[in-house]
This record gives sequence, structure tokens and C-alpha cells, in this order.
Amino acid sequence: MTRVLAVSTAFPPHRYAQQEITDVLATCLPPGADSALLRRLHGAAQVETRHLALPLDRYRDLGGFGDTNRLFVELAVDLGAEAVERALDEAGVRAEEVDLVVSTTVTGIAAPSVEARLAARAGLRPDIKRVPMFGLGCSAGAAGLARVHDFLTGRPDGTALLLSTELCSLTLQPTDTSMANLVAGSLFGDGAAALVAIGDDHPRAPAHPGGSSTPVVTATRSRLYPGTEHLLGWDVGDWGFRMVLGREVPELVKLHVAEEIESFLAAHDLKPRDVTAWICHPGGPKILDALAGELGLPDSALAPSRRALAATGNLSSASVLQILRDTRAAAPPPGSTGLMIAFGPGFSSELVLLAW
Repeated sequence: MTRVLAVSTAFPPHRYAQQEITDVLATCLPPGADSALLRRLHGAAQVETRHLALPLDRYRDLGGFGDTNRLFVELAVDLGAEAVERALDEAGVRAEEVDLVVSTTVTGIAAPSVEARLAARAGLRPDIKRVPMFGLGCSAGAAGLARVHDFLTGRPDGTALLLSTELCSLTLQPTDTSMANLVAGSLFGDGAAALVAIGDDHPRAPAHPGGSSTPVVTATRSRLYPGTEHLLGWDVGDWGFRMVLGREVPELVKLHVAEEIESFLAAHDLKPRDVTAWICHPGGPKILDALAGELGLPDSALAPSRRALAATGNLSSASVLQILRDTRAAAPPPGSTGLMIAFGPGFSSELVLLAW
């Protein structure tokens, strides 16, 4: 088993009410565009506030891909280092103890990757194993935890770090009036999250046998759904990252993901009603509604996801780690079962079974 010792988050200092963001983006639309549609989408997103990488007035004049990506590298390293420092401090783990770092992002390109750029600053060892992941989108937080679990299963005396750094606002296409871009502009925010975990044979493990503050990963599952590759992802060009978001995605959640969840739980002699901590990526209200409806979940089950969506928007891969942090703080009773769920390009899903 993999024991999660700490989860932390870090956010840019620029925080705005949804209405402020709506008003600025409405001024960026080209002449003749339907600003009323933008306002309806923003109003329906169930987002109240968001953190942005830059002051709001700078988004009217974002530069080309090169300029925004340079900003991504600079700001992501700073924010990621902050999240890592907080997680290590909370876990009581020294940076030089970390054997593996998995880092995820889908909102910028960096080579050397983000974790390499902050390694010396954070005090990570020069011989640390690194797994930078790009392209898994919103599912990468759960997938990253699954890969940490794979490593610690094979190296049970080890220590691993997971870092997610997402600056979604830097992918904004201010003059793109496509439905996908307008929806993205209504939902996504910026933030980073970091998680520290140890294996069963780690010297600290006996002091952390589980309980409300130390969930353990017991199983994971990854799934690709063939024929859906065109429904979610990026269209990458000179303009940067342009959102691809098919209107069929909520229906895919109904048709395939709910069945996948039930199958995964059944393999461990569980049913949806046995899960007490739902750590579901807040992809948007329609996604959460579809999942809750198909699984027959009470309103309370996905309330942590809805609160995260309202407070910070969709943080892509960092969202499930933010919700895991909040779930740990709420102290589920010993013996509780948790399920982390996230969706990404492919179309794909990632499931992580947790126990307290």
C-alpha cells in the first residue's frame, strides 16, 4: 500500500470573482460576437472565484505562444516550488529523502521540465528519479498518484513526491468564439498541488498506520475509451493551445465512466454506496450531474467537488489533489473508503481506491 502523508496547494496571488472575469473577457470578444452567450456560460459554470497567473487586465493583450509559454515556465516553477515546500513540511520529510518525483501539467511546455527546474531550489537529490507527464489533461493528478503507487509497490521503503502545476489561464484564446473556448473560459483557474507518499516498509510507516489523516492507496485503474480521441484535448498551433471539448463528454460519463466505476468497485467487493469519500474531478456542473445521476449518489457525495469548483474553478490535474487535501482535513472516520476519479483526453478515466 501507498501511504499519503501530506497534500498541499499553492495559488497565484491574483484572485477574482467570476463576474470580474466575465466582464473582462466580454471586452476581448471580436466585433459582432455574442457576449450574452459568454455571460450565460459564465453564470452557469457554478464558479464563484478563481486565481489567475497574471493580473486580470493583462489578459486583454496576451502575446503569442512563445510569450505565454515563457510566462508559464517562470510562474509554474515558482508556484510548484511553493507547493512542494509546503507538502514536505507538512509531511515532516526532508527534500533529500525523496526518491521519485512525478510532475504533471498540460498548460505549458518546459524542457527541462518543471520538476527539474525546481529540483535544486527545493533541495531534491541530484540522483532523484523523475517522471514528467504531459498530455493526460485533467486526469493526470489521479494518474500521477497511480504511478506513485506503482513505484512504491516495487520500492516499499521509498518516498515519492507528486507535483501538479496548471496555469490554465495562459492558454486562453481571448478572441476565439467557439463554444469549447467559451466554456473553458468560464471554468478553468490556476494553481498547483503537491503530495508526499511513502511505501509500506518505509521507516515512518509504523508511525502512520492509517486513520483520518493518512489515507492509503489500495488499487488503481486506467481506461481508454476507443473512438473518442477527438472529443477532448488541445488543438496546438501558432496560436498556442486551443481547447477541444465535445458536447458528448457528459454523455460519455453516463455511458462508460459510471459503468467503469461500478466494475472497478465490484472487483474489490464494493458498491458505490460503500464509498464514503468521493474525490471527483470537478470538470463542470454537467459532468458532476451526470456522474451523480448514473451512480445514484446523494447530493453530499460530490459536495467537496462542487465546493472546489466554486472556490477555485477547474484546476485541471491539480483539482483532485486539492479535493483530497480538503477530504483529509475533514477527517473521514477510520475504515472509510475513498474513490478518486478523473477524466482526460483520450477520452480516458483514472480511478484510485483509497482507505482510511
